[in-house]
This record gives sequence, C-alpha cells and structure tokens, in this order.
Amino acid sequence: MPYILLILTTLFWSGNFVLSRGMHADIPPFALSFWRWAVALLILACFGLRHLLANREMVVKHKYFLLIQGILGVAGFNSFVYMAMQTTTAINAALVNSCTPIIIVLISWIMHRDRLSLRQCLGVAISLGGVVLIISRGELSTLYTLQFNTGDILVFLAAIFWAQYSVNLKNYPQGLHPLAYQTGIVIVGLIFLLPLYLLEISTGRTMAVTTSTVVTIVYVAVFASVLAFIFWSRAVAMLGANIAGPFIHLMPVFSTILAVIFLGEALTGNHILAILLIFGGICMTTFRIKKRRD
Repeated sequence: MPYILLILTTLFWSGNFVLSRGMHADIPPFALSFWRWAVALLILACFGLRHLLANREMVVKHKYFLLIQGILGVAGFNSFVYMAMQTTTAINAALVNSCTPIIIVLISWIMHRDRLSLRQCLGVAISLGGVVLIISRGELSTLYTLQFNTGDILVFLAAIFWAQYSVNLKNYPQGLHPLAYQTGIVIVGLIFLLPLYLLEISTGRTMAVTTSTVVTIVYVAVFASVLAFIFWSRAVAMLGANIAGPFIHLMPVFSTILAVIFLGEALTGNHILAILLIFGGICMTTFRIKKRRD
C-alpha cells in the first residue's frame, strides 16, 4: 500500500511541475502557491478541522514541529519551485530535483545517523542514471552544455526544504491524526505566504481569472496538495525517508509520459531504457530479497 501511495504522489507532483511551467506567464509564483493552499485548506477544513480541534492538546504540545513542517513543506518548497519555473527550463529543473533522494540520505545521516546499505546505494545510483538518461535524451554531451541560473538554485533550495521536511516526518507525533496534521501545516504555510502574496500584488503582478488558471489551481490544490501530501506523509511514516526518497526519481518518468500524452512528444528508446533503469533502481533500494532457509 505505501508504494502505491508513493507512485500516485509522484504522478500528481509531475502534473504540478508541468502545469506550473506551462502557466508561469499567467499565474505569478506566490499567487499560485497561495491560492493552491487556500483552496486546499477549504477542502481539508471539511474533514480535518474537527480532527485538529480534537487533537488540540497534541497540536499545542508539538506546535514547533507543525510550525517547521508548514514553513518547509507548504510555504517554502512550493514557493521556491514556482519561482524557479519563471526562469529555468524543465530539463534543468528535473536534473536538480533528482538530487532530492541524495539530500534526504545526507540529512538522515547527519540528524539520525541513518545509513543506506550498499544495495540501496547502488539502487539510488541506477535510478539517478535513468533520470540523467531522460534529461540528456541519450546524449550525455548535453549535460556539458547546461547552464545553471537563478531558477536552478531555487529548485535546489526547494529540494533541500523537501528533504528536510521528509526527514522530519521521522519525528511525527504518535496519535496525531493525519488530517489534523495536514490542516495544521497548511494553516501555518498560508500565514507565511499571505504577506509574500500581498507584496507580489503590490508590484503589479496579478493573476487573471480564466478557465485555465482556475483548472490549474484546482488541480494543484486537490491532487498535488491535499492528496499528494497525505499520501507522502503516510508512506514516509510507514517506510522511512530513505526508502521513500528514490521514488522522486519517478517524476521525470511521469513527466515524459504526460508530455507524450498531452504535448504529442515522441516516446523514444532512450525513454523506455531510462524508465526501466529508474524502476530497477527503486526496486533495488526498496525491496530486499529474503534468503530461503532449508
């Protein structure tokens, strides 16, 4: 079950990357981030508010945990991604974002002394190799021509924020209802996003209400926010950040598939090979073959 949750999460986030890049000229970054979570909060409030009130003593006790998670996962990560999509390319963003599992491993080692086995390290390397194959289109010389800009740095900062958010889930308070947790961190995130959104409006960057902008916000609110965050938090709590992390490498895979379906791009042999490498790396990192005893 947790593996299905991780696959769905990366699928939803892939759609978020595609939409945010495609709509970057129509929706300013903080507008997209704010309205994404404002709509998500309206949805969560229908189910999570009563759990938040029922768990209010735990919420108060673990207020700093919720505060940090709201800043990292809601306000920080998404804002950095949306700002990055204003200037960087999809290829560069995929490359930088694919470093997230490695950052998770490093933070886990620094904070908790968690370590990967040799098999898991090889799995991460193989999966990362598949990502590189996709973004280079089978021509590794392409990587030498990539030029990193401010957007790439912002994606890297977003990756650090998400890695820290994921590692922190190891300290998830036992007994705190998932909907209470999700509702709480969204409220925190919106509090921090509001002044940034108002500042953006004051500079003249506003969002026109059109069918495209509404559909985009509804998608990122329902799928990339409410469902994806609940799925990710649940899966990480069950498996650990080190095992869940490599599933992020599925995002370039799903991005490629979405591009083929919606943008009419061709599926090449390099894409198929890369997808096999990524799935193989994830399986190597995640599953352990048990030896039979006679």
